[in-house]
Amino acid sequence: MATFIRRMPCSYILLLFLLFADIMLFGRVASFGINYGQVANNLPTPDKVLELLGTLKITRTRIYDTNPEILKAFANSEIEIIVTVENQILSQLNDPQQALQWVSNNIKPYLPDTKITGIQVGNEVYTDENPTMFQYLVPAVINIQNALSQLGISSNIQVSSPSSLAVLQESYPPSAGTFKNDITETMTQFLSFLSKTNSPFWINAYPFFAYKDNPNEIPLDYVLFNPSEGMVDPNTKLHYDNMLYAQVDAVAFAIAKLGFNDIEIRVSETGWPSKGDSDEAGATVQNAATYNRNLFRRQMENEGTPLKPRMRLEAYLFALFNEDLKPGPTSERNYGLFQPDESMAYNVGLSAFATTSNPSTSISLTSSATHNKVNKYIKFKVIFVVYYLHLLSILIKIKIH
Repeated sequence: MATFIRRMPCSYILLLFLLFADIMLFGRVASFGINYGQVANNLPTPDKVLELLGTLKITRTRIYDTNPEILKAFANSEIEIIVTVENQILSQLNDPQQALQWVSNNIKPYLPDTKITGIQVGNEVYTDENPTMFQYLVPAVINIQNALSQLGISSNIQVSSPSSLAVLQESYPPSAGTFKNDITETMTQFLSFLSKTNSPFWINAYPFFAYKDNPNEIPLDYVLFNPSEGMVDPNTKLHYDNMLYAQVDAVAFAIAKLGFNDIEIRVSETGWPSKGDSDEAGATVQNAATYNRNLFRRQMENEGTPLKPRMRLEAYLFALFNEDLKPGPTSERNYGLFQPDESMAYNVGLSAFATTSNPSTSISLTSSATHNKVNKYIKFKVIFVVYYLHLLSILIKIKIH
Protein backbone atom coordinates (compact mmCIF):
# COMPACT_ATOMS: atom_id res chain seq x y z
CA MET A 1 0.00 0.00 0.00
CA ALA A 2 2.80 2.40 0.85
CA THR A 3 4.48 1.58 -2.44
CA PHE A 4 1.26 2.29 -4.29
CA ILE A 5 0.87 5.69 -2.62
CA ARG A 6 4.49 6.63 -3.37
CA ARG A 7 4.13 5.70 -7.02
CA MET A 8 0.76 7.29 -7.66
CA PRO A 9 1.92 10.92 -7.39
CA CYS A 10 4.72 10.24 -9.91
CA SER A 11 2.36 8.81 -12.52
CA TYR A 12 -0.15 11.55 -11.78
CA ILE A 13 2.43 14.30 -12.21
CA LEU A 14 3.67 12.74 -15.45
CA LEU A 15 0.15 12.53 -16.85
CA LEU A 16 -0.60 16.11 -15.89
CA PHE A 17 2.60 17.24 -17.55
CA LEU A 18 1.74 15.42 -20.78
CA LEU A 19 -1.82 16.70 -20.80
CA PHE A 20 -0.95 20.33 -20.19
CA ALA A 21 2.02 20.18 -22.60
CA ASP A 22 -0.43 18.93 -25.21
CA ILE A 23 -2.80 21.81 -24.44
CA MET A 24 -0.04 24.40 -24.71
CA LEU A 25 1.26 22.91 -27.95
CA PHE A 26 -2.15 22.79 -29.55
CA GLY A 27 -3.18 26.20 -28.27
CA ARG A 28 -0.07 28.00 -29.43
CA VAL A 29 -0.57 30.13 -32.52
CA ALA A 30 1.35 28.58 -35.38
CA SER A 31 4.27 30.54 -36.77
CA PHE A 32 3.91 31.98 -40.21
CA GLY A 33 6.86 33.11 -42.29
CA ILE A 34 7.02 36.12 -44.57
CA ASN A 35 9.65 37.24 -47.08
CA TYR A 36 11.16 40.65 -46.44
CA GLY A 37 12.37 41.85 -49.84
CA GLN A 38 14.28 45.11 -50.16
CA VAL A 39 14.31 45.91 -53.88
CA ALA A 40 12.87 49.37 -53.26
CA ASN A 41 13.95 52.89 -52.40
CA ASN A 42 11.08 53.80 -50.09
CA LEU A 43 10.88 51.08 -47.44
CA PRO A 44 10.71 51.75 -43.71
CA THR A 45 13.89 51.34 -41.68
CA PRO A 46 14.66 47.85 -40.30
CA ASP A 47 13.70 48.86 -36.76
CA LYS A 48 10.26 49.92 -38.04
CA VAL A 49 9.96 46.62 -39.91
CA LEU A 50 10.76 44.79 -36.68
CA GLU A 51 7.95 46.70 -34.94
CA LEU A 52 5.56 45.80 -37.75
CA LEU A 53 6.43 42.09 -37.59
CA GLY A 54 5.98 42.19 -33.82
CA THR A 55 2.57 43.82 -34.18
CA LEU A 56 1.58 41.15 -36.68
CA LYS A 57 2.83 38.44 -34.31
CA ILE A 58 4.96 37.04 -37.14
CA THR A 59 8.08 35.38 -35.77
CA ARG A 60 9.76 34.14 -38.95
CA THR A 61 11.13 36.06 -41.89
CA ARG A 62 13.58 35.67 -44.73
CA ILE A 63 15.80 38.25 -46.37
CA TYR A 64 17.58 37.97 -49.70
CA ASP A 65 21.03 38.91 -48.48
CA THR A 66 22.85 39.42 -45.17
CA ASN A 67 22.03 43.09 -44.75
CA PRO A 68 23.94 44.13 -41.58
CA GLU A 69 21.41 46.85 -40.72
CA ILE A 70 18.62 44.27 -40.60
CA LEU A 71 20.66 41.69 -38.70
CA LYS A 72 21.63 44.30 -36.11
CA ALA A 73 18.10 45.68 -35.81
CA PHE A 74 16.65 42.20 -35.27
CA ALA A 75 19.08 41.39 -32.43
CA ASN A 76 17.49 40.44 -29.10
CA SER A 77 14.08 40.03 -30.74
CA GLU A 78 11.82 37.01 -31.15
CA ILE A 79 12.22 37.01 -34.93
CA GLU A 80 13.84 33.94 -36.50
CA ILE A 81 15.55 35.02 -39.70
CA ILE A 82 16.74 33.12 -42.75
CA VAL A 83 19.49 34.86 -44.72
CA THR A 84 20.53 34.35 -48.33
CA VAL A 85 23.79 34.00 -50.22
CA GLU A 86 23.46 36.07 -53.40
CA ASN A 87 23.59 34.07 -56.63
CA GLN A 88 26.42 36.13 -58.06
CA ILE A 89 28.93 34.90 -55.49
CA LEU A 90 28.09 31.19 -55.59
CA SER A 91 31.09 30.37 -57.80
CA GLN A 92 33.41 31.94 -55.21
CA LEU A 93 32.10 29.61 -52.52
CA ASN A 94 33.53 26.62 -54.39
CA ASP A 95 36.66 27.59 -52.47
CA PRO A 96 36.35 26.38 -48.84
CA GLN A 97 38.40 29.33 -47.58
CA GLN A 98 36.08 31.79 -49.33
CA ALA A 99 33.10 30.06 -47.74
CA LEU A 100 34.76 30.23 -44.32
CA GLN A 101 35.44 33.92 -44.78
CA TRP A 102 31.84 34.55 -45.88
CA VAL A 103 30.43 32.84 -42.79
CA SER A 104 32.97 34.59 -40.55
CA ASN A 105 31.99 38.00 -41.93
CA ASN A 106 28.25 37.61 -42.50
CA ILE A 107 26.95 35.14 -39.91
CA LYS A 108 29.15 34.70 -36.84
CA PRO A 109 29.28 38.38 -35.74
CA TYR A 110 25.49 38.48 -35.27
CA LEU A 111 25.13 35.31 -33.23
CA PRO A 112 23.59 34.53 -30.84
CA ASP A 113 21.81 37.88 -30.40
CA THR A 114 20.18 37.62 -33.82
CA LYS A 115 18.30 34.37 -34.33
CA ILE A 116 19.69 33.26 -37.68
CA THR A 117 18.08 29.87 -38.24
CA GLY A 118 18.83 29.24 -41.90
CA ILE A 119 21.12 30.08 -44.80
CA GLN A 120 19.66 29.88 -48.28
CA VAL A 121 22.55 29.34 -50.66
CA GLY A 122 21.31 31.24 -53.68
CA ASN A 123 17.74 31.69 -54.81
CA GLU A 124 16.31 29.71 -57.73
CA VAL A 125 19.85 28.78 -58.75
CA TYR A 126 18.52 26.66 -61.61
CA THR A 127 16.68 28.58 -64.31
CA ASP A 128 15.97 27.74 -67.92
CA GLU A 129 17.73 30.95 -68.93
CA ASN A 130 20.95 30.13 -67.05
CA PRO A 131 21.13 26.40 -66.23
CA THR A 132 24.92 26.41 -65.79
CA MET A 133 24.84 28.12 -62.38
CA PHE A 134 23.35 24.98 -60.86
CA GLN A 135 26.75 23.29 -60.97
CA TYR A 136 27.99 25.59 -58.18
CA LEU A 137 25.20 24.69 -55.75
CA VAL A 138 26.46 21.47 -54.15
CA PRO A 139 30.06 22.64 -53.51
CA ALA A 140 28.68 25.89 -52.07
CA VAL A 141 26.25 24.27 -49.61
CA ILE A 142 28.88 21.77 -48.47
CA ASN A 143 31.49 24.48 -47.92
CA ILE A 144 29.03 26.73 -46.06
CA GLN A 145 28.00 23.81 -43.83
CA ASN A 146 31.64 22.91 -43.15
CA ALA A 147 32.44 26.54 -42.34
CA LEU A 148 29.59 26.69 -39.81
CA SER A 149 30.88 23.49 -38.20
CA GLN A 150 34.46 24.74 -38.16
CA LEU A 151 33.36 27.90 -36.38
CA GLY A 152 31.18 25.96 -33.94
CA ILE A 153 27.89 27.59 -34.96
CA SER A 154 26.20 24.89 -37.01
CA SER A 155 23.80 23.43 -34.44
CA ASN A 156 20.90 25.85 -34.95
CA ILE A 157 21.38 26.84 -38.60
CA GLN A 158 20.03 24.82 -41.54
CA VAL A 159 21.71 25.18 -44.91
CA SER A 160 19.63 24.70 -48.05
CA SER A 161 18.61 26.45 -51.27
CA PRO A 162 15.17 27.36 -52.66
CA SER A 163 14.26 26.14 -56.13
CA SER A 164 11.53 27.19 -58.51
CA LEU A 165 9.21 24.71 -60.18
CA ALA A 166 11.46 25.04 -63.22
CA VAL A 167 13.49 22.14 -61.77
CA LEU A 168 10.60 19.79 -62.63
CA GLN A 169 10.25 18.06 -65.96
CA GLU A 170 6.71 16.95 -65.11
CA SER A 171 4.37 18.22 -62.39
CA TYR A 172 0.90 17.05 -63.43
CA PRO A 173 -0.58 14.96 -62.04
CA PRO A 174 1.49 15.21 -58.83
CA SER A 175 2.45 11.52 -58.97
CA ALA A 176 4.15 12.20 -62.32
CA GLY A 177 6.53 14.68 -60.69
CA THR A 178 10.10 14.26 -61.95
CA PHE A 179 13.19 16.44 -62.09
CA LYS A 180 14.65 17.52 -65.41
CA ASN A 181 17.10 15.02 -66.83
CA ASP A 182 19.98 17.48 -67.19
CA ILE A 183 20.03 18.27 -63.44
CA THR A 184 19.32 14.78 -62.06
CA GLU A 185 22.93 14.07 -61.09
CA THR A 186 23.44 17.40 -59.32
CA MET A 187 19.99 17.25 -57.73
CA THR A 188 20.78 13.78 -56.34
CA GLN A 189 23.95 15.16 -54.76
CA PHE A 190 22.02 18.10 -53.31
CA LEU A 191 19.31 15.84 -51.89
CA SER A 192 21.99 13.63 -50.35
CA PHE A 193 23.38 16.70 -48.59
CA LEU A 194 19.92 17.66 -47.29
CA SER A 195 19.30 14.12 -46.07
CA LYS A 196 22.62 13.92 -44.20
CA THR A 197 22.16 17.33 -42.56
CA ASN A 198 18.43 16.91 -41.88
CA SER A 199 17.68 20.09 -43.81
CA PRO A 200 14.49 20.85 -45.78
CA PHE A 201 14.00 21.16 -49.52
CA TRP A 202 12.57 24.62 -50.18
CA ILE A 203 10.39 25.34 -53.19
CA ASN A 204 9.07 28.64 -54.58
CA ALA A 205 5.56 27.76 -55.70
CA TYR A 206 3.14 30.22 -57.32
CA PRO A 207 -0.25 28.94 -58.52
CA PHE A 208 -0.72 32.44 -59.93
CA PHE A 209 1.78 31.73 -62.71
CA ALA A 210 -0.12 28.62 -63.81
CA TYR A 211 -3.43 30.47 -63.80
CA LYS A 212 -2.00 33.50 -65.62
CA ASP A 213 -0.71 31.29 -68.43
CA ASN A 214 -3.93 29.30 -68.80
CA PRO A 215 -6.92 31.10 -67.25
CA ASN A 216 -9.46 29.40 -69.52
CA GLU A 217 -8.48 25.89 -68.44
CA ILE A 218 -7.58 26.27 -64.76
CA PRO A 219 -10.46 27.06 -62.35
CA LEU A 220 -9.77 30.22 -60.37
CA ASP A 221 -11.28 28.76 -57.18
CA TYR A 222 -8.83 25.85 -57.37
CA VAL A 223 -5.78 28.13 -57.32
CA LEU A 224 -7.24 30.48 -54.67
CA PHE A 225 -7.95 27.73 -52.08
CA ASN A 226 -11.68 28.39 -52.48
CA PRO A 227 -14.15 25.48 -52.35
CA SER A 228 -13.93 23.69 -55.69
CA GLU A 229 -14.16 20.28 -57.30
CA GLY A 230 -10.39 20.15 -57.34
CA MET A 231 -8.65 17.22 -59.00
CA VAL A 232 -7.93 13.57 -58.29
CA ASP A 233 -4.55 12.11 -59.13
CA PRO A 234 -5.42 9.11 -61.35
CA ASN A 235 -2.43 7.12 -60.07
CA THR A 236 -2.72 7.67 -56.31
CA LYS A 237 -6.44 8.56 -56.10
CA LEU A 238 -5.44 11.43 -53.81
CA HIS A 239 -7.80 14.41 -53.97
CA TYR A 240 -6.39 17.93 -54.24
CA ASP A 241 -8.60 20.90 -53.43
CA ASN A 242 -5.93 23.48 -54.28
CA MET A 243 -3.00 23.80 -56.67
CA LEU A 244 -0.31 24.72 -54.14
CA TYR A 245 -0.56 21.37 -52.39
CA ALA A 246 -0.50 19.61 -55.76
CA GLN A 247 2.69 21.47 -56.70
CA VAL A 248 4.35 20.56 -53.41
CA ASP A 249 3.43 16.90 -53.77
CA ALA A 250 4.78 16.87 -57.33
CA VAL A 251 8.13 17.88 -55.82
CA ALA A 252 7.76 15.16 -53.18
CA PHE A 253 7.23 12.53 -55.86
CA ALA A 254 10.23 13.81 -57.82
CA ILE A 255 12.40 13.59 -54.70
CA ALA A 256 11.17 10.07 -53.92
CA LYS A 257 12.00 8.90 -57.43
CA LEU A 258 15.63 9.79 -56.73
CA GLY A 259 15.56 7.57 -53.66
CA PHE A 260 14.91 10.06 -50.85
CA ASN A 261 11.88 9.77 -48.58
CA ASP A 262 13.07 11.52 -45.42
CA ILE A 263 13.38 15.11 -46.67
CA GLU A 264 10.82 17.66 -45.54
CA ILE A 265 9.49 20.02 -48.21
CA ARG A 266 8.78 23.63 -47.29
CA VAL A 267 7.46 26.53 -49.35
CA SER A 268 10.00 29.36 -49.38
CA GLU A 269 7.82 31.66 -51.48
CA THR A 270 4.18 31.78 -52.44
CA GLY A 271 1.80 34.66 -52.93
CA TRP A 272 -0.45 36.54 -55.31
CA PRO A 273 -0.03 40.00 -56.88
CA SER A 274 -2.63 42.69 -56.27
CA LYS A 275 -1.94 44.39 -59.60
CA GLY A 276 -0.66 43.33 -63.01
CA ASP A 277 -0.45 44.13 -66.70
CA SER A 278 -3.31 43.53 -69.10
CA ASP A 279 -1.96 40.09 -70.01
CA GLU A 280 -1.60 39.00 -66.36
CA ALA A 281 -4.97 37.37 -65.75
CA GLY A 282 -6.08 37.24 -62.15
CA ALA A 283 -3.71 39.89 -60.78
CA THR A 284 -6.29 41.81 -58.75
CA VAL A 285 -6.67 43.08 -55.20
CA GLN A 286 -9.61 40.75 -54.60
CA ASN A 287 -7.73 37.63 -55.73
CA ALA A 288 -4.61 38.57 -53.78
CA ALA A 289 -6.66 39.07 -50.63
CA THR A 290 -8.49 35.77 -51.17
CA TYR A 291 -5.35 33.73 -51.83
CA ASN A 292 -3.40 35.07 -48.88
CA ARG A 293 -6.38 34.96 -46.52
CA ASN A 294 -7.01 31.32 -47.39
CA LEU A 295 -3.30 30.52 -47.13
CA PHE A 296 -3.24 32.07 -43.64
CA ARG A 297 -6.21 29.95 -42.62
CA ARG A 298 -4.60 26.75 -43.87
CA GLN A 299 -1.40 27.59 -42.02
CA MET A 300 -3.27 28.21 -38.80
CA GLU A 301 -4.93 24.82 -39.17
CA ASN A 302 -1.50 23.15 -39.42
CA GLU A 303 -2.45 21.32 -42.59
CA GLY A 304 -0.34 18.89 -44.51
CA THR A 305 -0.66 17.95 -48.17
CA PRO A 306 -2.71 14.95 -49.36
CA LEU A 307 0.51 12.92 -49.75
CA LYS A 308 1.79 13.84 -46.28
CA PRO A 309 -1.27 14.88 -44.27
CA ARG A 310 0.41 14.45 -40.87
CA MET A 311 3.30 16.81 -41.65
CA ARG A 312 2.42 20.49 -41.43
CA LEU A 313 3.40 22.31 -44.60
CA GLU A 314 5.51 25.29 -43.57
CA ALA A 315 5.12 28.23 -45.95
CA TYR A 316 6.60 31.71 -46.29
CA LEU A 317 4.43 34.35 -47.93
CA PHE A 318 5.89 36.61 -50.58
CA ALA A 319 6.03 39.38 -49.59
CA LEU A 320 5.92 41.88 -46.75
CA PHE A 321 6.11 45.02 -48.92
CA ASN A 322 5.46 46.11 -52.48
CA GLU A 323 8.90 46.72 -53.99
CA ASP A 324 9.00 49.58 -56.49
CA LEU A 325 12.42 48.81 -58.04
CA LYS A 326 11.81 45.22 -59.05
CA PRO A 327 12.18 44.70 -62.81
CA GLY A 328 9.73 42.84 -65.01
CA PRO A 329 5.94 43.02 -65.35
CA THR A 330 3.78 45.12 -63.06
CA SER A 331 2.91 42.12 -60.90
CA GLU A 332 6.52 41.84 -59.71
CA ARG A 333 6.18 45.14 -57.86
CA ASN A 334 2.83 44.31 -56.26
CA TYR A 335 3.12 41.16 -54.16
CA GLY A 336 3.28 42.98 -50.82
CA LEU A 337 0.80 42.80 -47.99
CA PHE A 338 1.88 46.33 -47.13
CA GLN A 339 2.71 49.54 -48.88
CA PRO A 340 6.08 51.11 -48.00
CA ASP A 341 4.27 53.52 -45.61
CA GLU A 342 3.16 50.43 -43.62
CA SER A 343 -0.47 50.75 -44.61
CA MET A 344 -2.09 47.55 -45.85
CA ALA A 345 -2.21 47.02 -49.60
CA TYR A 346 -5.47 45.11 -48.98
CA ASN A 347 -7.27 43.36 -46.15
CA VAL A 348 -6.46 39.69 -45.75
CA GLY A 349 -8.75 39.21 -42.78
CA LEU A 350 -6.44 40.45 -40.05
CA SER A 351 -8.24 41.72 -36.97
CA ALA A 352 -7.00 45.28 -37.43
CA PHE A 353 -4.70 47.45 -39.50
CA ALA A 354 -1.06 47.87 -38.53
CA THR A 355 -0.06 51.40 -39.43
CA THR A 356 2.47 53.90 -38.19
CA SER A 357 -0.41 56.01 -36.91
CA ASN A 358 -1.57 53.21 -34.61
CA PRO A 359 1.50 51.17 -33.63
CA SER A 360 -0.15 49.67 -30.56
CA THR A 361 -2.81 47.84 -32.54
CA SER A 362 -2.69 44.10 -31.92
CA ILE A 363 -2.89 41.93 -35.01
CA SER A 364 -4.02 38.32 -34.89
CA LEU A 365 -3.43 35.95 -37.78
CA THR A 366 -5.60 33.29 -36.17
CA SER A 367 -9.07 32.89 -37.62
CA SER A 368 -12.10 32.76 -35.33
CA ALA A 369 -12.69 29.18 -36.45
CA THR A 370 -9.23 28.21 -35.25
CA HIS A 371 -9.81 29.98 -31.92
CA ASN A 372 -13.05 28.02 -31.47
CA LYS A 373 -11.33 24.75 -32.32
CA VAL A 374 -8.53 25.42 -29.84
CA ASN A 375 -10.92 26.54 -27.10
CA LYS A 376 -13.06 23.42 -27.47
CA TYR A 377 -9.98 21.22 -27.37
CA ILE A 378 -8.62 22.92 -24.25
CA LYS A 379 -12.03 22.73 -22.55
CA PHE A 380 -12.16 18.99 -23.23
CA LYS A 381 -8.65 18.49 -21.83
CA VAL A 382 -9.42 20.46 -18.66
CA ILE A 383 -12.58 18.41 -18.05
CA PHE A 384 -10.56 15.22 -18.57
CA VAL A 385 -7.92 16.32 -16.05
CA VAL A 386 -10.56 17.20 -13.44
CA TYR A 387 -12.25 13.84 -13.94
CA TYR A 388 -8.90 12.05 -13.63
CA LEU A 389 -8.10 13.85 -10.37
CA HIS A 390 -11.47 12.90 -8.95
CA LEU A 391 -10.98 9.25 -9.91
CA LEU A 392 -7.46 9.28 -8.54
CA SER A 393 -8.61 10.58 -5.15
CA ILE A 394 -11.18 7.79 -4.91
CA LEU A 395 -8.54 5.14 -5.71
CA ILE A 396 -6.16 6.53 -3.08
CA LYS A 397 -8.90 6.51 -0.43
CA ILE A 398 -9.80 2.90 -1.28
CA LYS A 399 -6.16 1.79 -1.02
CA ILE A 400 -5.65 3.63 2.26
CA HIS A 401 -8.73 2.06 3.85
